[in-house]
Amino acid sequence: MTLLAEDLLLLLLDDESGKPLIDGTALPRALAGAVLLELALGGLVRPAGEGEEVKKGRLVLSEDAPPEDPILAGAVARIRESKPLKPERAIEKIDQRLREALLQRIVDRGWVRESKGRLLGIFPTTVWPAVDESHERAVRDELRAALVDGAAPTERTAALISLLSAVDAAAKVVTDGDRRAIKKRAKEIADGEWAGAAVRRTVEAVNAAIVVAVIIPATAAGGAS
Repeated sequence: MTLLAEDLLLLLLDDESGKPLIDGTALPRALAGAVLLELALGGLVRPAGEGEEVKKGRLVLSEDAPPEDPILAGAVARIRESKPLKPERAIEKIDQRLREALLQRIVDRGWVRESKGRLLGIFPTTVWPAVDESHERAVRDELRAALVDGAAPTERTAALISLLSAVDAAAKVVTDGDRRAIKKRAKEIADGEWAGAAVRRTVEAVNAAIVVAVIIPATAAGGAS
């Protein structure tokens, strides 16, 4: 099974141009948030509640064996090496070189290819246009069923939708419907009761951390203009 972060990255790369559909600052945080959410869905991490030894909202790791997937295992190790972290700080730590590792994975799977060039013949650029769209198409079909047709999403599809909603990209990924209705439906799913209480708290914390990562650079850029 692929990681949520792999599917999210595929969805957030334009199939033809190979360029990201969202801001370069938001993309790494969204991918790191997807890894954290994957750990939560697997019962490996959760935010502490009231009355625990760890401060409320800080992340608590389970005592289970670390996951076999090296990306997930690396994320667990980074969280474990520090004192209990807030979700936004955990996302920052997981973010280190995650994008490059995920890009290499989807290249190795044959879904995209790496294409290097130069902008204006001077500045080096790299894009990742689609090669084999079969897996991505299947993921998009599940998203469309939930966002356009009103079907009840699976837990993993709901998790993907919540991440897309956090970076305001649901209507960029599912384009064959009313944009406003898709954004509204994505927000409803993101806020819905599709997960247990511990995962629900993680979803809220991850989405809030991603939104902050998107808003602060945009605000700074606006202030500088």
